[in-house]
Amino acid sequence: MLAPADNTYRATYPKAFKPFDAPARYKVAYGGRGGAKSWNIARKLIMRSVKAPLRILCTREFQNSIADSVHKLLRDQIEALGLLAYFKVTDNSIVNRLNGSEFIFKGLRTNVDAIKSMEGIDIVWIEEAQRVSEESWTILVPTIRKEGSEIWVSFNTGEESDPTYQRLVKNPPPDAVVIKVGWEDNPFLPETLRKELEHCRRIDPDAFAHIWGGEPKTISDACIFRGRYRVEAFETPEGARFFHGADWGFSVDPTVLVRCWVNGDRLMVDQEAYGVGVELDETAQLFDSIPTARRWPIKADNSRPETISHMRRKGFNIAPAKKWAGSVEDGLACLKGFREIVVHERCRHTADEMRLYSYKVDRQTGDVLPIIVDLHNHCIDGLRYALDGYIRGKGDLSKWEKVI
Repeated sequence: MLAPADNTYRATYPKAFKPFDAPARYKVAYGGRGGAKSWNIARKLIMRSVKAPLRILCTREFQNSIADSVHKLLRDQIEALGLLAYFKVTDNSIVNRLNGSEFIFKGLRTNVDAIKSMEGIDIVWIEEAQRVSEESWTILVPTIRKEGSEIWVSFNTGEESDPTYQRLVKNPPPDAVVIKVGWEDNPFLPETLRKELEHCRRIDPDAFAHIWGGEPKTISDACIFRGRYRVEAFETPEGARFFHGADWGFSVDPTVLVRCWVNGDRLMVDQEAYGVGVELDETAQLFDSIPTARRWPIKADNSRPETISHMRRKGFNIAPAKKWAGSVEDGLACLKGFREIVVHERCRHTADEMRLYSYKVDRQTGDVLPIIVDLHNHCIDGLRYALDGYIRGKGDLSKWEKVI
C-alpha cells in the first residue's frame, strides 16, 4: 500500500460530490435520507487530513457525549480506506500519526465558550445541521477565521423555516458550493432502505418528497404534535423506568419497537427498532437491537395475538395493549399531556412521524377536521401501547407520580 503522504493515494466518491473538490468557503450537502452525505464527507475529510496537516472541528448542535458525534463514523471510514495504521484513534480524539492532523469533537450548544476561543481551525464540519440554531451560527462562523478555512455542512432537510436551510440553501453566501444529494446518488444504497422508500412512495407521495426527496416540510396547523416535541441528543440516566411498545407490520408496513421513559413532565424517547418487510422469525433479532427489550415488559398491538405468542416463546415479556372505542384519541391526549416529547436524534423514524402525523384537511376549504389520518403513526402507536395502563387519565400527569 502507498504511504498516505503520497498524493497519488485515492478514494472514490459518487459523482454528486464532485463540486466539493472546488475551492469554496462553504461546502454544503443537503437532501433526503439515503444519500450517504455523512459517509462521503467523512471520507473526503480523512483524505484531506492525510495529504496535509489540518485541524478539523467536527460539531453539531447537541453533543452530550462522544457517542453523539461523528467519531465512530470517521473511525469506520479510516478502517475502510485501509488507513487505520496511520491514525491514533482514542475514545475522544483522532490524530494522524504522520503529519499531526487532528479531528476535534464538540457540541455547539454546550461548548460555546470553548468554540469561541478556538484558534487555527482549517475545516469545521457541522453534521445534522438542520438543528443548528441561528444563535449557534452567529457564534460559529466568525470563530472559523483562519485564512483559507472552510465550513462543511451536511443535513437532511427539515422545515423550510430552519435557520440552516434559510442561511445556506434559500440564501447561500457568495462563496458557497451547495449540492442536493439523494438516495438516487448513492450507488451503495442498502436494500432495507430501498424497501422503505418504495413503501413511502406508494402510500404518501408528499411524505416521500420530504423524507427521501429532501423537499422542505412546511409547518401545518394540521400536524398533531406541532410545537409539542423536539429532537436532540440526550443521556439516559441509570435507573430510568423504561416503557416499551410494539407495533406489528402488515404487508409492507414496518414492524416497530420503541422505548421511552418519563422525566418529570417530559416524555423521553431514546430507542427505536424499525424494519420494513420483517418476517416473523426475524422479529426477535429486530427487537434485540434495543438492549433492554428482553428485561422489561413490552406492550404490543393486540391485533396479532399469534405474533405476541411467538415473541413470548422467544423469551420476551410481552403482552397485548388494551383497546377501546376512542383509545387512539385517549392515547394521543396522554402523549400531548406531557409538556413536551423529546425524541433522541437517533430515533429518526419517530422524529419523522412527530412531524408528519396529522389531522385530515378539507381540500376545498382548507379547514382542519377532527379526523386523524392513518399514516405516519407506527412509532407513535408504539408509544401509545408502551403507556398502556396510564392512558385513561386523558393527559392527566398526576398518574405519573408513582413511576417518576
